[in-house]
Amino acid sequence: MKGDRKVVKGASMSTIDLNSDLGEGAGTEAAIMPSITSANVACGAHAGDETTMRHAVRLARSLGVGVGAHPGYRDPANFGRKRLDVPFDDLVRDLSAQIELLASVARSERVSLAHVKPHGALYNQAERDHNVARAVAQAVRASAPDVLLFAPPGSALERAAAAAGLRVAREGFLDRAYESDGTLRSRALPNSMVTDPAAAAAQALSFARDGGVRAHDGTFLDLRVDTLCIHGDSPGAPAIARAAREALERNGIRVERVQ
Repeated sequence: MKGDRKVVKGASMSTIDLNSDLGEGAGTEAAIMPSITSANVACGAHAGDETTMRHAVRLARSLGVGVGAHPGYRDPANFGRKRLDVPFDDLVRDLSAQIELLASVARSERVSLAHVKPHGALYNQAERDHNVARAVAQAVRASAPDVLLFAPPGSALERAAAAAGLRVAREGFLDRAYESDGTLRSRALPNSMVTDPAAAAAQALSFARDGGVRAHDGTFLDLRVDTLCIHGDSPGAPAIARAAREALERNGIRVERVQ
């Protein structure tokens, strides 16, 4: 997979999107939303309900932040972070229903859905598993074919999205550590999270200015991305979001919504 991720080292960006996973019960929406440009709103499967969706959508609308659906495995007991083996057709139907629910809430608040980003274990499986990636892409094509699909660069999900005729925004993470193969370091391992705002801001700058990021073992990963994620439930997430945006803008990189 690492070979799929090669780009020209040192390539810099003049703009980048900042996104955050919200509506998941962490209560950080009001503190994080002013620093980001895209909000990934939980759709009621791993977390959230129609009330939390509506709250997040209204706040995003008031701040000009793009609204996206954040569907996951229907497993709230494990916050959608446990790998599940769901039959293909069942998974497509469930993900489509989640996306359509969030889209319906957004429409009722006069907001158009801008993107879809899978959550947790679903996202991680779709990075490597072709069938899971196909299920996600098929669900998006069935329920919201005109939106962007957020996907790891060089992943099975990016390829499935392209095969389905979907637009893709390649995503990196400024609050997570990476392994040398370009995958996220498991949360079960030590030092998987980047919780220091200065370190997270430096990682954001590395993505934007250097075209990649240092893995946990020191390897430089060439990862060209369009959007960077701050998890809304990360320790100190609002401070991380503020530090990242300030650092990017201070270094001449505009933070604006990916289109």
